Amino acid sequence: MATVKVRLLAEQDWQEYRDIRLRSLQESPAAFPATHAEELDRPDSSWQECMTRVERLLAVRDGQPQGVVSLDRGAPEDSTGDIQDLWVAPECRSTGVAWRLVEAATKRAAELGLRKVTYWVSTENGRAVAFATNFGFRPTSMRRTVQAASEEFGDQEIALVMTLSHDSASAPNPTAPRIVSGPGPQ
Repeated sequence: MATVKVRLLAEQDWQEYRDIRLRSLQESPAAFPATHAEELDRPDSSWQECMTRVERLLAVRDGQPQGVVSLDRGAPEDSTGDIQDLWVAPECRSTGVAWRLVEAATKRAAELGLRKVTYWVSTENGRAVAFATNFGFRPTSMRRTVQAASEEFGDQEIALVMTLSHDSASAPNPTAPRIVSGPGPQ
């Protein structure tokens, strides 16, 4: 089995991000509030600008992009980031690609000095909730209504939170990644 490498995209990698983002919207329209048609019409300058607002991490296997995740650093005084727009190509689901992407995003968040990350997931997406919980995120009472792209996932999201430093109030999850400062995603 080929190794999955996750790397942080730089501002000049906007075309790579655009391509996988459009692929994700076309393949999984119910997973995102934006549509493929809306994003397809965005000017290049908009794609370039979006690379400076949020960290983008790309999973590659055998030279082919297999997934993407975004990390919004949030407000500097908040020290909480948001993991957003996780997507894995259908042929790579259940192979560890999503795990590697979220692992790289949480590691990057710790490197940036964030103390916790939030991952908003549809309350109707049992697979995503189970994945995040298994990874080490804890459910919260925070909910929000979002524009529903389809009835499959409904219009309610739950905030799942992961503390990046030791949290004496939580039970250890032996499968959760150990967040250690060091070199960023490769």
